[in-house]
Amino acid sequence: MNPDQPTDILTTDQVSTMTNIPPATLRYWRHIGEGPKSFKLGRRKVMYRRVDVLAWLEQQYANAS
Repeated sequence: MNPDQPTDILTTDQVSTMTNIPPATLRYWRHIGEGPKSFKLGRRKVMYRRVDVLAWLEQQYANAS
């Protein structure tokens, strides 16, 4: 998996599907500075790098114990 490939850039809906977290929850977490790292493409389009989402999931798992 190459993080520079377009398929490794995800929308909020794609992250929602991937993690089973509702899009509204992801938006709220962005607002309060939580959740997977995201960035804006242009003025409004919020995107995520797949490697950042996977790293965040691993961190959540590590913190669960």
